[in-house]
Amino acid sequence: MTDATRQRLLDKIDASRDSAVEFLQKMVSIPSVTGDEAAIQAFLGDYLKGIGLDVDMWETDWEELKKHPGYRPVDRGYEGRPNIVATAKGTGGGRSLLLNGHTDVIPVGNGEGWSDNPWSASIKDGRIYGRGSCDMKSGVASHILAVQYLKELGIELKGDVLINIVIDEEVSGHGTLDTVIRGYTADAGISGETSDLHVQPACIGRIWFEIEIQGKPAGIQQRYLGVSGIALGQKIVEAVQELEDERVATVTHPLYPSAIDSLPCIIGSFQAGNYPSAFPATALLKGSIGTVPGEDHEGVKQSLVKKIAEAAARDPWMKDHPPVVRFVGYDAEASEIPREHAIVQTVSRNYTEITGKQPVISGRQGAADTRFLNSYGETPTVIFGPGSTAVMHANDEYVSIDDYIAAIKVMALSIYDWCNASALNKG
Repeated sequence: MTDATRQRLLDKIDASRDSAVEFLQKMVSIPSVTGDEAAIQAFLGDYLKGIGLDVDMWETDWEELKKHPGYRPVDRGYEGRPNIVATAKGTGGGRSLLLNGHTDVIPVGNGEGWSDNPWSASIKDGRIYGRGSCDMKSGVASHILAVQYLKELGIELKGDVLINIVIDEEVSGHGTLDTVIRGYTADAGISGETSDLHVQPACIGRIWFEIEIQGKPAGIQQRYLGVSGIALGQKIVEAVQELEDERVATVTHPLYPSAIDSLPCIIGSFQAGNYPSAFPATALLKGSIGTVPGEDHEGVKQSLVKKIAEAAARDPWMKDHPPVVRFVGYDAEASEIPREHAIVQTVSRNYTEITGKQPVISGRQGAADTRFLNSYGETPTVIFGPGSTAVMHANDEYVSIDDYIAAIKVMALSIYDWCNASALNKG
């Protein structure tokens, strides 16, 4: 791309700032809590057709999905919740690029704790507020608009661009997994997940677990004859904390210099008893473990099982009535690509061109669908998005408009540079 063409593209994005903001506001205003993605997917499917892309929309076959090793059990299927791949065909001879993002968001309850309607998409102090503005409709919008502006300027690409918009990321990641199953791969990928505009070749893993504790029942008057599930549970909480301390002290990764931030191992829910005037003989603890790339995912699970067994063996009651550990719910492996990979360098170079600053190369402090693209899709994928991981899932979630516009610019230049480079020899 000549300097004049690059400037023409950047000028186009600057001139389109208001419409870009309005497009994201429209996306945020469409409620799309996981399981209720039909409306947002229909809107985006029509929009992508309207800008001249070839659009494939399909519903995941739940039974077929269950046969894949990457499948994790979920409570409902995918009828009425289509995935999307929209393709901008290249002229030939270039590298292909897959742009991945999700439109499902976490629940908002009744809006408790929000300053405004969670779907208002209101603007204040240079930010767009609303559920999904950060995680990650702004990332999806940056992908769509980058391709749209390239097309509107008549800038040709040699390689294909695939815009992959998926559902169910917040629960399982199955939307992206099914994209791979359907056969969509590329020479490289960019995920628009929250990254604070950092360039992230890695993401952590996340393991959810629950621990069932059975104490000894007793009447409330003779409670001294029972064994309290709360008291036992407190010992298990301490054991889980011990495991976190051990992991923080021993597990290292160059993209995760702050182990305490990267390796949470916590009990997030403690339920015990069932009535104010009844002895609490049972407890159910739920929690999660963070992992970094290179760890043995199943080995980390077994380290928890071992730690709980050791704690139980020290207790006079639990040694004969051990807690039951189950791994249920979200289960995502950590993933990474080399920081020297060409797609990482392409995004980094264009970030510097747009901002005048060197990019922060880091690991994402959250799981991401890149694990499926890297492990099963032969599509090495870097994470780069305008949202902040610090405010994703928060009340009053927001994205900076300036960061959103910068992301569109970086995406547009990166698409052009990558797709017009010589095709990879996969010999």
